[in-house]
Amino acid sequence: MTQDVEMKEQQQQPSNSTTSSSPSTFHHLKEIASLIETGAYAKEARRIVRAVRLTMTLRRKLKASVLSAFLNFALSAGSEPFNRLISYLPKEDAHEMEVDSVTSVTQAPAKYPLPELEIYCYLLVLIFLIDQKKYNEAKTCSSASIARLKNLNRRTVDVLASRLYSYYSLSYELTGDLAEIRGNLLALHRVATLRHDELGQETLLNLLLRNYLHYNLYDQAEKLRSKAPRFEAHSNQQFCRYLFYLGKIRTIQLEYTDAKESLLQAARKAPAAALGFRVLCNKWAVIVRLLLGEIPERTVFMQKGMENALRPYFELTNAVRIGDLELFKSIAEKFSSTFNADRTLNLIVRLRHNVIRTGLRNISISYSRISLADVAKKLRLDSANPVAEAESIVAKAIRDGAIDATLDHANGWMVSKETGDIYSTNEPQIAFNSRIAFCLNMHNEAVRALRFPPNSHKEKESAEKRRERQQQEQELAKHIAEEDDDEF
Repeated sequence: MTQDVEMKEQQQQPSNSTTSSSPSTFHHLKEIASLIETGAYAKEARRIVRAVRLTMTLRRKLKASVLSAFLNFALSAGSEPFNRLISYLPKEDAHEMEVDSVTSVTQAPAKYPLPELEIYCYLLVLIFLIDQKKYNEAKTCSSASIARLKNLNRRTVDVLASRLYSYYSLSYELTGDLAEIRGNLLALHRVATLRHDELGQETLLNLLLRNYLHYNLYDQAEKLRSKAPRFEAHSNQQFCRYLFYLGKIRTIQLEYTDAKESLLQAARKAPAAALGFRVLCNKWAVIVRLLLGEIPERTVFMQKGMENALRPYFELTNAVRIGDLELFKSIAEKFSSTFNADRTLNLIVRLRHNVIRTGLRNISISYSRISLADVAKKLRLDSANPVAEAESIVAKAIRDGAIDATLDHANGWMVSKETGDIYSTNEPQIAFNSRIAFCLNMHNEAVRALRFPPNSHKEKESAEKRRERQQQEQELAKHIAEEDDDEF
């Protein structure tokens, strides 16, 4: 028995050593701070981008104790930024603080911290407050960070500033005060334009469009979008958001073809982790395609993780495909709360005419001649004079080219013409042309997204360097071949 106890104790010892040797959250934050310092001194924005990306992976591990320790490390104790930021954090017991962070606080902080580190501290505290649902404190913190940013004009701060702009808008949106900061966002966009901060311009333009669309100010959003300077996209996420907002504006303006292209492109370019964004893009794209008279494929509604969210739109699509007006009304009433939350209810009201037109097309295919009274009965028109309404609907469908038929006003009939060969028309050519244009567009975007090392075309390799490189490659190939032989 004693030997078993000793064996268990020996087995537990390595596990304790591995847990103690694993780096803590505070240790990771210190590494990120050193990365920011290196990027600031070398004036390399890509290092700041990497630091922000690493921070997002630590987001769920942030605690008040870790943040207070990091503020002690990065900022001068007693300074104005330190006192302001430490006041937003809740006070925790001393035993909750990590061991690594407590020992690291004793290190002497920098007397004159870099502006990049100060802004990074603002960003960390703001993320923590939003995650803890302390929205009023987040509003105050974000306003203070924006006031500090206005006094800084450094290109290495631009990446951190773009993130702060996003959380600044989010904190006010969560408290229902989004309209208050519209003037500030416009002023910040003007400053970013003057400073040639293209990433800031992208972010602020999207925030302004979101601000306008939140209050259904589509005309103002379109005016801003058309007058804002355009340039090559720097952030894929911001470009996806811009395409989504552009698709919404085009949909309200009845420009369904352009809206469909923007929404589908936004859904395709969005990262796989952004499931909620892709679901929203697909919802709007489904409505736009239905308004165009298209029926989305079933695979659109069966994408992984989207089945439940797109279920109301699947049933709505089925009602439009059948052309059943009663079924369409019942589905619109059943899921009205969902459509209201998605802000698509007004668009669904527009679909009534498409449902009637689809039903009329099915009738014209099934019957060579049918009375207008029977057409009104099959379409389930509930107006005071259904025959007159059916006659106007049929006349408009014939004028728009939706059906190939004629009206016999004397006898009150709709007479369908024989369906011709579609391949004798220009429709196949138009379809192939749109597909080819889509493929060429995707190819051009892929070419533009390629990255090359800077000044690679200017640097010419000397003969000596070429010989050294070839010799190193030969040695490496020989070493790999020897390793392969050893494995066998």
